[in-house]
Amino acid sequence: MLLSWHADPLYTDIMSETATLDTESEILEQVIESDTAGMSPEAAQALLRFRFNTAAVARMNELAEKNRQGTIAPSERALLERYLRVGNFLNLIHAKARCALAEPASPAS
Repeated sequence: MLLSWHADPLYTDIMSETATLDTESEILEQVIESDTAGMSPEAAQALLRFRFNTAAVARMNELAEKNRQGTIAPSERALLERYLRVGNFLNLIHAKARCALAEPASPAS
């Protein structure tokens, strides 16, 4: 038995919207900037404490310098790109947390 495939307009719309997304950060931005309710100030402050540790920062600086000098190995370049993706995600989380903290508090019921 042959099944006929019908283009679902909703699926087509979603796929055409997401087809232009190139990076994990752009995809995650859709999650971070969703229309859901804001977060509590405590949660926002906790997210703002997420940081790379000093060893990771030193490694990123080392990789960035090798990249600037043109001496970075392919495996190091891949690692640098992974650090950049995580950094972009962290920036999105921090931005969302700062926005949540800047929102006026809702009145107590």
